[in-house]
Amino acid sequence: MNKTLRFMAVPTLALAGLALSGSPAMAADQSYQSTLQQLNGSAGSGTIQLHVTGNEAHVVLNVSGMPATFMDAPYPHVQHIHGGAQGVCPDPSADEDGDQVIATTEGAPSYGGIVTTLSTSGDTSPAAGLDLKVAGQGAAYTVDRTFELNAETKAALQAGTAVVVVHGLDPATLSAAGQAAKSDLAPTLPLAATSPALCGTLTAGQMQMPAGGADTGIATETGTDTGALAIGSGLALVALAGGAYVVRRRTVAAAA
Repeated sequence: MNKTLRFMAVPTLALAGLALSGSPAMAADQSYQSTLQQLNGSAGSGTIQLHVTGNEAHVVLNVSGMPATFMDAPYPHVQHIHGGAQGVCPDPSADEDGDQVIATTEGAPSYGGIVTTLSTSGDTSPAAGLDLKVAGQGAAYTVDRTFELNAETKAALQAGTAVVVVHGLDPATLSAAGQAAKSDLAPTLPLAATSPALCGTLTAGQMQMPAGGADTGIATETGTDTGALAIGSGLALVALAGGAYVVRRRTVAAAA
């Protein structure tokens, strides 16, 4: 039967343990790319291209096939470059609690903490990691922008441990235990809201960046963002828009 999940946006969310502390790094000009794979039963797909020139990065991220709406509002999909761990996407064995969903923190040993937020505008630091206002919106969208690359992301790219993760699942596709569970990052949110849906390791290669993003959704932005927000001891706080969103869950056919 149809049920309703309330997706509450709270004033602040702590990303403790998912923001990495600073470390020096040097990176030569280089291009990176990845085709994102599905996690947690996601039906989405995505590609990313990243070109580093000195301390600047130009990113083109294309995502499609994602959950589209919270009722009448576009579904916000937060997305990041993670680093400092194994540099891989988690496999099903990462599901430690047996709810058939790899939560963000369960996947962290594979892909690491947030080093860059792939926001649609403004802040790209880990502090923006759960800011729904600068998340990708809806089923399909493009992020095409240039920003200042921090030392942690440079180091992860050089080491081959930089992993792109796009978050936000359709609750109706989860197990009963997954549907009932709360987010491991913010207990006021459902588990589906913050769990990884797409994942891919950024690998070095030769490529030519497109002149602009595909016409698949949100407006793109080009510019250099230098306002990284440092909040003591690796604890990042994110300001989110207040209010409530409602996800209506589709009836899921019982497994055969």
